[in-house]
Amino acid sequence: MAHKIMIVDDDPHIVKYMTDFLADSGYATCSAPDVAEALEVLKREKPDLITLDLEMPNEWGPRFYRKMVKEEAFKNTPVIVISGLSGIHLAIHGAVASFKKPFDPHKLLETIKATLGD
Repeated sequence: MAHKIMIVDDDPHIVKYMTDFLADSGYATCSAPDVAEALEVLKREKPDLITLDLEMPNEWGPRFYRKMVKEEAFKNTPVIVISGLSGIHLAIHGAVASFKKPFDPHKLLETIKATLGD
């Protein structure tokens, strides 16, 4: 069974691009455009890895991360930050990697594969 990656980003173009790219690379995906929906999708889909934008409407990515790691079932779920903000490597200390938009999809894929052991 393919690993499942959750894409949390409010930009529908980024979500579509990443969904297509990850599907072509053999991964199942799910997505959410904001923190509230991401928490619901997280519990329903139980992804193996999350890509997380930092700047979204209503609440920011770091708030999602703080809520996520309080849940026992998800506290060890790896997170890769993908954001256009500066200093993103400092935003979430538990992130396995940080990529600045625009990002190199092949480097992202390498990081995903290394993180999931694929």
